Amino acid sequence: MEFYTLASGSSGNSTLICSSGVSLLVDAGISCRKLTSRLALLGKSPSQLDGILITHTHSDHICGLKVLLKNRDIPVYASEITGAELLRRVETLDPGQLRILHPEEPVEICGISVLPFPTPHDAPGSMGYHFSAEGRRFAIVTDLGHVPPRIAEIMAGVDAAVIEANHDPDWLVNGPYPFPLQQRILGNYGHLSNEVCGDLAVQLARSGTKLLVLGHLSAENNSPERAYQVVSHALAAAGCGEVRLEVAPRDDLSDTYTV
Repeated sequence: MEFYTLASGSSGNSTLICSSGVSLLVDAGISCRKLTSRLALLGKSPSQLDGILITHTHSDHICGLKVLLKNRDIPVYASEITGAELLRRVETLDPGQLRILHPEEPVEICGISVLPFPTPHDAPGSMGYHFSAEGRRFAIVTDLGHVPPRIAEIMAGVDAAVIEANHDPDWLVNGPYPFPLQQRILGNYGHLSNEVCGDLAVQLARSGTKLLVLGHLSAENNSPERAYQVVSHALAAAGCGEVRLEVAPRDDLSDTYTV
C-alpha cells in the first residue's frame, strides 16, 4: 500500500491511497485542475479513482469536488450528516453515487477495508479513516480539537499515519487571527497543536507505528520546521526516535510513502 498527500494545509487537503491497482481519494479540497495535474504526475487520472472519501464539508476538504464529479460516476463515501450536506452543496453529486458510512462500521471498497471513525471537529459528521490492505494498516486523522481515547485505540498499531500538526499556540495567540477564530482553533472542536500532535505521535510510536506524516499545517500559525521540531523532540524524549517523521507539503504533491 502506498499513499501520497496532494495537498495538506489550511487552504486545501487531499490524500491518495493506492493498493493492488485500487485508488481511493480522501477529500478533494483543492481545485480540480490541481487535483488532475497532481494525479497525472502519478500516472493517474480522476476517471481511475475507485472512490472518494470525504472527512467533512469545510471548503478546504471539498472545494474541488463539484468539478471533479462533473460527468464522472465516482462513488463518494461520507457520514450520513456529511452526505446530506454534500447533496445540498455539490449539484454534480448524484444521489446514486453517494455511499453512507457509519462510524466504526467497517466497509470494503474494492478490496481495501475501511473503518470510519468520528472526530471532534466543528463540522457535524466529521470522520477520520483507517485503511487495511495487503496486511498493512494506514490511518488519516486531521481536523480535530483533541484526541479522544477511542481514536488512539483505533489507530494503535497502524504502520503509518497522517496526523494533524496545525498550529503553534504561541504563534496563534500572537498572530493576525481575530480572537474568536483563535478560540475556535484552540477549542476542543478545533485543531491540534504541535504539542498535542506530539503526544499522539508518541502513543502511536509506542504502539508500533513506523511512519508519521504531519499534515494540515497552518500557513499563518505554524511552519514545517516548527512542527517537525516539536514533534521530533517529543518522540526523542519518549525514546521513540527511530520513527520516520515527515511533514506533508501544504500545496504540493508529496513523496511516495510506502506502508
